[in-house]
Amino acid sequence: MKVSVEEGDEQFLQQLHQAGGGTVQELCDTAGVTATAIRQRLTRLQGMGLVERQTIRSGRGRPHHAYRLTDAGRQQLGDNYAELALLLWDELHLIEEPTVRERVTNRIRESLVRRYGATVHGVSLVERLGELRTSLSEHGFRVEVDSQGEFPVLRETNCPYHELAQRDSGICELEQKVFEQVLGTPLKLASCCRDGHACCEFHPVPAT
Repeated sequence: MKVSVEEGDEQFLQQLHQAGGGTVQELCDTAGVTATAIRQRLTRLQGMGLVERQTIRSGRGRPHHAYRLTDAGRQQLGDNYAELALLLWDELHLIEEPTVRERVTNRIRESLVRRYGATVHGVSLVERLGELRTSLSEHGFRVEVDSQGEFPVLRETNCPYHELAQRDSGICELEQKVFEQVLGTPLKLASCCRDGHACCEFHPVPAT
């Protein structure tokens, strides 16, 4: 599962991976930056579990340290399913039989409900929103709950399906249905990145 990293980290990890690891000086030469900048980045990526340090001993000289990607770091570089998701979504909509297409879509929705809603058990809506936020964050979503207004708002600060959403708003509708089922309440997609807004906001629909 991908984690959120800072700008430039993906390229740095890719360079480290292609080099098969390296010392601070070797990484400085490759990246063209100072040793301080390299050490700061390595410390942060070590803290995230993406890079590990090894002690290298050779002959009678002083041991030195080299850095390489962990399994999680290699997974970080490999977790890019955007193209596959686009192909599968297109194939789903090419299913000619409506009942088959609907059945497959419903199974996808139910799978997402189980994935994101497994730990959502709160009594109040605010509690459930907080639990959903935690679950989504653990799966790489950038999401927050705003409880300042009359009703709490679930806000995605970036679109998790940006390229797919640009092609088909159906993914936005599917996500809304998943959140509604997890939370047990109807929602309104009040703003959407697909429409040029800065974030996607899901507002509970008050009972009438």
